[in-house]
Amino acid sequence: MLAGAGAILVFFYFLAPILAPFALAAVLAYLLAPWAAWLHKQGLPRVLCAAAMVLLACALVLGLVLILIPVLEREVLALDAQLPAMVAQVNDRWAPRLEQWLGISVRLDAASLRALALQQVGQQDVISALLARFGNGGLAVLEAAATALLIPVALFYLLLDGPEFARLIEQGIPRRWHAQVLQFLGEIDAVLAQFLRGQLTVMLLLALYYWVALSIAGLDSALPIALLTGLLIFIPYLGFTLGLTLAAIVALLQFGLWHAVVLVALVYGCGQVLEGFILTPRLVGQRIGLHPLAVIFALLAFGHVFGFFGVLVALPASAMLLVALRRIRRRYLASDFYQQP
Repeated sequence: MLAGAGAILVFFYFLAPILAPFALAAVLAYLLAPWAAWLHKQGLPRVLCAAAMVLLACALVLGLVLILIPVLEREVLALDAQLPAMVAQVNDRWAPRLEQWLGISVRLDAASLRALALQQVGQQDVISALLARFGNGGLAVLEAAATALLIPVALFYLLLDGPEFARLIEQGIPRRWHAQVLQFLGEIDAVLAQFLRGQLTVMLLLALYYWVALSIAGLDSALPIALLTGLLIFIPYLGFTLGLTLAAIVALLQFGLWHAVVLVALVYGCGQVLEGFILTPRLVGQRIGLHPLAVIFALLAFGHVFGFFGVLVALPASAMLLVALRRIRRRYLASDFYQQP
């Protein structure tokens, strides 16, 4: 048993980059399967149900990209245009104060910052940059495109043949373990469903909070920034960091240095408190009995070992471990070793 588990881990470790699109498709299929099953119950052929769910997922991703890319491009170009003035303000106003208060001598150079921060984007638009990258590394671009195309194809077949795959796996379980394995898988499914529902609720509520808070603050592009922050919040630090960075850039261009720091710190500080102390513990942790720190540890640990594939399988693996630990604890509490004085 242990040898088989070790072989599976080694297999995942060496093939993690190849398995990543299949794992992402499996996660999406798990989320979309109930909707596909509902459409099938309404009389729609299964192939059309699978196709409809794939089109829905692609439309959502494409819509998010079309919302975010123009905002990112506009803010980068605006930052590039205003960078010399902001650098001059820092050198004239803040550098003397830092030297007076802390004894630190700071002198910024706009050209160096532009080359470092904007990575030679300058006045290029996104399409030109992509074409330049395609010319320099066409093979890498083709590989990325092939991976992106593989995800909807794998998603379609998982939705189409998912019940058949489940039936084949169920038939392959030894009969003496059949009832226990099905019960174990059912408990894992219940834990995952509760977690995903709770996490989706947290994401939507945080996106709504950041939209309202940034709109009240008068920040341009409040909706795209809120969507980016809320929808990526399930990956520790990623959604918060990207949203914070983009909001800071927009606020800096609108209000100036001091106001931007106060505004963004207030909005995102309250958002972190709302997420960490209210939403996630109540909507996620209490539902599945898994502490938020355990979720973060699982995501970081699996991501460190297996890369992006590890991030995708971290939650199912955590659910399996949680269910297994609950069973071990029940058996331990019912054992003579524990009960005998």
